[in-house]
Amino acid sequence: MSAGPVVLKAPAKLNLCLYVGPTRDDGLHELASIFEPLALADELRVSPASGSADEVVCAQVGGPNLVEKGLDAMREADWKSPPLRVEIEKQIPVAAGLGGGSADAAAVLRLARGQLDGLRAIAASVGADVPSQLQPRPCLVSGAGEVVEPIAPPAEHAVVLIPQTMGLTTADVYAEADRLGSPRGDAELESIRRKLRDAVLEGASPLSYPEHLVNDLQEAAISLRPEIEQALTALSGAGAEVAMVTGSGPTAFGLFGGRAAADAAVDELSEAFSSAIATEPLSPGTHIGPGGAES
Repeated sequence: MSAGPVVLKAPAKLNLCLYVGPTRDDGLHELASIFEPLALADELRVSPASGSADEVVCAQVGGPNLVEKGLDAMREADWKSPPLRVEIEKQIPVAAGLGGGSADAAAVLRLARGQLDGLRAIAASVGADVPSQLQPRPCLVSGAGEVVEPIAPPAEHAVVLIPQTMGLTTADVYAEADRLGSPRGDAELESIRRKLRDAVLEGASPLSYPEHLVNDLQEAAISLRPEIEQALTALSGAGAEVAMVTGSGPTAFGLFGGRAAADAAVDELSEAFSSAIATEPLSPGTHIGPGGAES
């Protein structure tokens, strides 16, 4: 690595849908989902460490994070890079169901592209969402998140996010979903995967297949954070054509036909929801830093 810092972008990940199946032997759930990366992104500055060990600094997140776990996994795989200092500037809300921690870890793992074999397996060992973010692009996701099938970039649409003050952990939401019951069976999940594949085949906007935009964790997230319901109602009132929870929540999101409509909605929502964010899918060809093939 050069003496100067290397800047990496770590795009947020939006779950346009999330169908949850049975629990696997490893304790994770089978799922079917459509992921799309967003222009909203964290920034990581990577430079040589001052000491003999890797350093990870993030003012917004205390304690261990997935970047440290990713670096440890790379070292265990015999990555030869000198010790690194990674400074993370968060733009993605923390514990919001937007994959910020996984995105940061994937960004660092991309530094080893071409230097380590089995990078996707290493990513899966760091976290279930990390493999899909090694190369941020729209994709169908299955398994527990480790099976990634790239899809065509979708037609124009924009997104308004309403994060909550208090986050939710994925483990808590899945536990609540298990308590509420009714996971989908393997056969149903496979049928859903086929329907999703057909829906995204030609790069359609998600607004053209709203019947497939379902989040099986939404009920559990609302059970743990009832205030999410207010955000969903507000998004619909501000003109969102679809309003739902992303991932394990607690962030609510609304889909709009274009950026102008999303910006207008944020203006309308700003008094009640000062944290509302307008964004859009990550544009194909966006540069995300060394080791990150353009999406």
